[in-house]
Amino acid sequence: METVLGIDLGTSGVKALLVTPAGQVVAAATRDYPLHHPQPGWAEQDPADWWRATSGAIRACLTHAPAARVVGVGISGQMHGAVLLDAQMQVVRPCIIWADQRTQAECDLITARVGVARLIDLVSNPALPGFTAPKLLWVRANEPEVWARVRHVLLPKDWLRFMLTGTLGSEISDAAGTCLLDVVRGQWSAEVLAALDLAPDLLPPVVGAAQVVGRITPEAAASTGLVAGTPVAGGGADNACAAVGAGIVQPGQALVSIGTSGVVLAFAATPAVDRSGPVPRVHTFNHAVPAAWYLMGVTQAAGLSLRWVRDQLGAAAHAGDQATERDAYEALTEEAGTIPAGSEGLLFLPYLQGERTPVLDSAARGGWVGLTARHTRAHLVRAVLEGVAFSLRDCLDVLRATGVAITELRATGGGVRSPLWRQILADVFDQPLVPLATEEGPALGAALLAGVAASVYPSITAACAQVVRPLPAIQPDPATAARYAELYPVYQGLYPALRVTMHGLARYGAA
Repeated sequence: METVLGIDLGTSGVKALLVTPAGQVVAAATRDYPLHHPQPGWAEQDPADWWRATSGAIRACLTHAPAARVVGVGISGQMHGAVLLDAQMQVVRPCIIWADQRTQAECDLITARVGVARLIDLVSNPALPGFTAPKLLWVRANEPEVWARVRHVLLPKDWLRFMLTGTLGSEISDAAGTCLLDVVRGQWSAEVLAALDLAPDLLPPVVGAAQVVGRITPEAAASTGLVAGTPVAGGGADNACAAVGAGIVQPGQALVSIGTSGVVLAFAATPAVDRSGPVPRVHTFNHAVPAAWYLMGVTQAAGLSLRWVRDQLGAAAHAGDQATERDAYEALTEEAGTIPAGSEGLLFLPYLQGERTPVLDSAARGGWVGLTARHTRAHLVRAVLEGVAFSLRDCLDVLRATGVAITELRATGGGVRSPLWRQILADVFDQPLVPLATEEGPALGAALLAGVAASVYPSITAACAQVVRPLPAIQPDPATAARYAELYPVYQGLYPALRVTMHGLARYGAA
């Protein structure tokens, strides 16, 4: 049975997915790994944990489907992380991942050296703490003994591909999130590298998403159970792969996704940049589709906000082994469903990891506003669902303001499995929301890229047409949408009103 293998290296765990050319999922497996917070605002992971989890997930899939013949492998992965290797190709320190917020000073340095406007001209995006370039400068300044050993810099999923193939490469949609890639031309920016005094040979060649970059080595075959010589595609950044897995491969299509972070992403046929101010409020990145781009707004803590509530206030914090993760989430959202829209005057700011769109503020802080003695845990949870939806509406509004066409909005990610959260999104957006028959997200996108690389499909667009199945749209409720339309400006006014307070608390917490 011919299959392609998609691997999604996420923040909380890795998912492996075996898919037939027709799109039938024949096996899926996930393996978790820890996320470390050495200091407030820091976020790191050990790449060795990724490899153990990935090997285990692949083996589980192959055990479940022993008749499967894997003809290609594709990898999706969390963006922006910095995996640092020495001359022996060994990891020299834990990976500083996308959620880390320690590098504001380095972002300021990048902006000062390159210039605000020139940086946008060169890489289409501002320097943000989540991105890769400021992480490199932080390590150089704060861990000089570590930096002295660094010879190669890889993004998380590109490191995983190196472990499978022994081949170095930086896939284009992922490289776009480093603040080092010329997004228009698809090559490393020599001017930015020179301004930051970073050696060009630290970075591997830029490769395509559906390009065969390497083949499974005998060592990787022994670890994973895959056959040595199986082709491995470049793969894609998690958001680019989510877009492929949802069929967002043509103008007019957009995607809302709720995973650990939340994303609103719109296909762009040209590398459009938000020019509404000196610093773009949304990202412009290369798509996995050749010669295409996407514009993206990001909510840093979307599903993470609900997970935090689950861990701190939900049943899972007390029930231990008696409640699965899904049971805990379902119990919380079931409670939230008993509360009317607007949570009876309670709003939530989902700034648990700073925020990107539209405020671009690593010192933004989250919280509930409007608490009274009447409010219960059910109110708190519903306000979280609504606050994330308002934040994503902020992203959607900025995308529309750039002029990018959005005629269809599809939905994917773990968060939109909740019927309540899906309906809240449709009502807050006041727009039909199209769910998908296959909720496999980035792992499916990675599998489709593997299929194109292995000549199972003639193109990414053809693969999506064959596999992706939209379901009937979820329609907004007019009365609820009107209620949210009243509350949305109130939500938007909270950050400007609380910004000074947030920054004061951020300094206090960092101390």
